[in-house]
Amino acid sequence: VQLVESGGGLVQTGGSLRLSCAANGNINGISGMGWSRQVPGEPRELVATITSRGKTDYKDYVKGRFTISGDVAKATVYLQMDNVKPEDAAVYYCSAGTFRGIYYYVDYWGQGTQVSVSS
Repeated sequence: VQLVESGGGLVQTGGSLRLSCAANGNINGISGMGWSRQVPGEPRELVATITSRGKTDYKDYVKGRFTISGDVAKATVYLQMDNVKPEDAAVYYCSAGTFRGIYYYVDYWGQGTQVSVSS
């Protein structure tokens, strides 16, 4: 089973982009999904998560600009990116996993989709 992302590309500063991610088979036992991003030479950072109950959480630097949505039971998740900034340029990865308390543990990763931002 794989997570397949789509929707990456080039966006202008201040513009919007919507990323999508879906599993290409059945995934059992997950209680959450998320989006992470990574730039070369830096560790991968989790930027947004959603639980199976629809509770969302965001890193401070994307709050108010990014919106995560989806259906964890169907292993489908989206990331609406608005008012995009140059520092948002990265490879974005979706993930599926489990929550234990407040901590999110990844069991599956997507292959990543590039988001580039032009000024």
